[in-house]
Amino acid sequence: MLWGLAGDVRALLMLPAALTMQVAHPAVGAGVDEHSVFRTDPWGRGERSLRSLQLWIYGGEAAATEGRRLRELHRTIQGTDAHGRRYHALSPAYYSWVHATGFPVYRHAARYLVCELTEAEERQLYAEWLQVGRILGIHDRDMPQTIEEFWPYYRKVLADELEATVVVRELVDVDQPVPPPDRGPRAVRAVLRALWPLLRPPLARFRRFMTIGLMPPDAREAIGLPWTDAQERRLRRFARVVRAVVPVLPERLRYLPLAREARRAERLRPGPRAR
Repeated sequence: MLWGLAGDVRALLMLPAALTMQVAHPAVGAGVDEHSVFRTDPWGRGERSLRSLQLWIYGGEAAATEGRRLRELHRTIQGTDAHGRRYHALSPAYYSWVHATGFPVYRHAARYLVCELTEAEERQLYAEWLQVGRILGIHDRDMPQTIEEFWPYYRKVLADELEATVVVRELVDVDQPVPPPDRGPRAVRAVLRALWPLLRPPLARFRRFMTIGLMPPDAREAIGLPWTDAQERRLRRFARVVRAVVPVLPERLRYLPLAREARRAERLRPGPRAR
């Protein structure tokens, strides 16, 4: 399930919703607020985060190495949240929540952008997401082991913990200053810098629209993010176009780089009779 979902370009539309749910936890939000470079280097941070996520799924032996690197990176991240409570990034409750958000977002967003998952597919997706948690160094005792255990845990976090933190408000603020992209060919970057005053406002509105729209409704409500019936209809129209267009794209446009490489290597791997 993850092999197909996580490397598809449609996953790029899903990730902001998961990130926003993560930082809606006061401890996670404080860690990002105080230690992340998302304000000064948003494009670089986004690129690094995306590559890391892709390695968990398509990296083979490199997945475990990446999981260890992330834990080492977070080892010194600690402080006090907005409620005066001490936090450490590797505290199981906080690290596990960051991981946990992926499953409900993939499940919900797939209904719009890919297809409705069957019960068997949901169970398979959850089992695979548990394996991602193990790659990240999360113990089984700190993750719900079945879907039946997951949903009460998830609803409890929504009810008891999540709020519109400072970072959440920044992520959905369409007036938040964001520098132009600093990745890609020099000529493209120059054009983007010149056009950025015109491009940034509609892109910011689109990001907010997709972030809130692809977030599970119960999480959206828990955080206090508004969503109207008119916006829901717009999202459904947009999703119909995406579902029609993406499956017919050539592979080089449909899949992200690490996913393309992994899919190519899998096709080239000799079968049992050829060994």
